[in-house]
Amino acid sequence: MSAPVIDSVRPAAPDTPAGRTTKDQRTTPARFDTALGWNDKPGLAWGLRVLLCLIALAVFAAPFLTIFSGAFTTHPSGSSLSFLPHDTTLSNFRVAAAQGMWDYLGNSLVIAGGGLLLQLVVCTLAAYALARHRFRGQALIMMLFMMTLMLPEEVIAIPLSLVLGDVPVLHLDLKGTVWGVILPLGAWGFSVMMLTEFMRDIPDEIEEAARLDGVGELRMLWQIVLPLCRPALGVAGVLGFIMIWDQYLLPLIAAKDPTDYTVTVALATLRTDPVVGSGVVLAGAVIALIPSLIVYLLLQRSLVTGIAAGATKG
Repeated sequence: MSAPVIDSVRPAAPDTPAGRTTKDQRTTPARFDTALGWNDKPGLAWGLRVLLCLIALAVFAAPFLTIFSGAFTTHPSGSSLSFLPHDTTLSNFRVAAAQGMWDYLGNSLVIAGGGLLLQLVVCTLAAYALARHRFRGQALIMMLFMMTLMLPEEVIAIPLSLVLGDVPVLHLDLKGTVWGVILPLGAWGFSVMMLTEFMRDIPDEIEEAARLDGVGELRMLWQIVLPLCRPALGVAGVLGFIMIWDQYLLPLIAAKDPTDYTVTVALATLRTDPVVGSGVVLAGAVIALIPSLIVYLLLQRSLVTGIAAGATKG
């Protein structure tokens, strides 16, 4: 008996129905597809989304345009909005520089850089201990971190001023120094909570395999845990910088002289000065706004990734 002949299976030709990729078989998302159903087909839903985006853009962009327009206008009006400068001039920036805005900006950059670095180190170490280790009083410590978020700055202003004037045990006067502003910002309950939750989601098998290879605590944190927490670190970096940059009461009580002011405190004092006009104040606001915009533009990808990872976690 002769063996049956089995024809080799040929791939379908591109021009055959089986070889063509139809519109229904396409799995690659369109350019504007999102989880909310955005697509590039005009329609009622598409028009509503465009309208909502334009409204949101107008609400959030209008203050920025007004600030930039007033900063470059000779005599901006405080009773009307203007998105384009008229009588364009740079004199507002020259007056703001004469008032010491660039020196105040330097103070803010030093405090924000040093405070953010210290905050990330302290919060990362605290989160690692709370997430990857078990010990008595762990819940109490986390609760204390959360309580710091519920206390307004005005409540602790006077005690903090006394502590900065005479640090217990060391008996140091930190007022008038950058350390008087940096050290109180060394820990932030929000960053500790967020990093703790991210670190708890790291599988225990990864840590156990690393310990079998003789990995110590610091190496475990640096080479295993932190690379897996990059989105959370990006969120902590952006929000931590903005929190430190926007500080007003702490730099005010820690300063001994007006030269110790940060840019936020300087803007408040500049606003009460009857000699300068509103254009100079707006120019100072633009100077204070630039670092925050730069940090956000540099870390926006990490911020969005971290928020998305936290939203889809579990």
